[in-house]
Amino acid sequence: MTRRAWVRLDNASNIFLAARNDIDPKVFRISAELDHEVDPGLLQQALDATYERYRLYHAVLRRGVFWHYLQDSDLRPCVTLEDQHTCAPIYRPDRRELLFRVMHHRRRIILELFHALSDGTGALWFLSDMVEAYVRLRHPRQVPGPGQVPAQNDDPSDAPAAGGPGSASAGNPHTEDLVQTVHELTTDSFTHYFRRRRRQEPAGADADAGARRPAPVPADRPRNPRRKPRTKVYRVTGTRTPDNRPRTVELTMPADQALQLARAEGVSLTMYLTAVFFESIRLSSPGLGRARTLVASVPVNLRQFFPSTSPRNFFAIVRVAHTYDETTPDAADPGPVSRELERRFRPKATPEALEKSLRRLIRFERMPVLRIVPRPVKDVLLRLINWISNRRLTVAVSNLGRVTLPEPADSHVRRMLFHVSAVRPQFCAMSHAGLLTISFTSPFTQTDHIREFARTLTSRGVDVTVAAAQVTEDELKESRR
Repeated sequence: MTRRAWVRLDNASNIFLAARNDIDPKVFRISAELDHEVDPGLLQQALDATYERYRLYHAVLRRGVFWHYLQDSDLRPCVTLEDQHTCAPIYRPDRRELLFRVMHHRRRIILELFHALSDGTGALWFLSDMVEAYVRLRHPRQVPGPGQVPAQNDDPSDAPAAGGPGSASAGNPHTEDLVQTVHELTTDSFTHYFRRRRRQEPAGADADAGARRPAPVPADRPRNPRRKPRTKVYRVTGTRTPDNRPRTVELTMPADQALQLARAEGVSLTMYLTAVFFESIRLSSPGLGRARTLVASVPVNLRQFFPSTSPRNFFAIVRVAHTYDETTPDAADPGPVSRELERRFRPKATPEALEKSLRRLIRFERMPVLRIVPRPVKDVLLRLINWISNRRLTVAVSNLGRVTLPEPADSHVRRMLFHVSAVRPQFCAMSHAGLLTISFTSPFTQTDHIREFARTLTSRGVDVTVAAAQVTEDELKESRR
């Protein structure tokens, strides 16, 4: 019997696996909107060709005594019509199935993945290669120009997660001569970079560090007299959707108009949009009460600091917060909030800060005591840790940045869209062909915060169009008429 290749799940994937539930099955979607109706036969050929170069995507999820692992398989994916709601569950423990699906709907090519398999950057690589293969089949006489590869984006906050869902091409495996890379079922990049011993310090470093080390704190003196008491984090509540499908609303706008607002404040686009999100939550809430601190999780693509061509999960989460006081005006003003968020975000998103945090996490995960704990017990512990973490979050944001596809695909793709299943209000952003799409997802039917978000942007000169999916019984009945 042939032995199949396998690898253990990385630490991020283990959390996704343990934390999934009916409301948030840890699935995310990336779509490309073409300039014509999708030909499913050609799309299947493109999927087959791309699938051969992504061995990771051949994997199925298996359960061991002490851990989950990915194992190679002989399964083949099939293109289907979009016949279920967005981000429907993919992983089912009792079935041996692939961890992604490819669908089409009118002009859209849709890729959905279980987040334990890959992150937003890895999924974008797969979708980009598949769309390029599809357009080559449909337009065989069009020749790509030299060096047509996804554009760089050096903003560390414009990164995925899903997120899930990074920049469009940080660590992109494509080369300038478009050599097709084969993505093997490899060890995760977390282990490669953060499980090794620390890099050796230069001679004299210890002495210098000792000279700079602060004097010990007396035992009778508080260790941190300036430490503030923990603030109460505001959490959004609402009416759950009837069948746990996410409420999805898409905002589309000219990318340059949104960028001008961010540049005017001297901040990244992600931090500006996060500030608008905070203002929208505040204005649409019945009142913050004592919970006046809003906290957002922002995924950072680690490939821009630690080169990796693996499409497996390789990102870190940075949290940013803002506390409103009782004198905050009723009108939305994202400027001051965005500048504070930028100031808080930047020090946390440096390679040194990220490495320190991730090494600590890896050390905890590799503790001998935890390694011998059976897998079901580990899942319970991870689920509890995730639950505690969620209680200190208000929203989540993720930005895949500006995407440029290789020609001839780029000129045939219009909007590109990205969104995730969500246990709390969240938005995902990406831009292509000069259009920025911001996709909101939420487990609640209410959309007041999205209305305030759009109003804030339009009042500042941004042309916003809105499209919403039906989720309530009345909306679904109306759509069937």
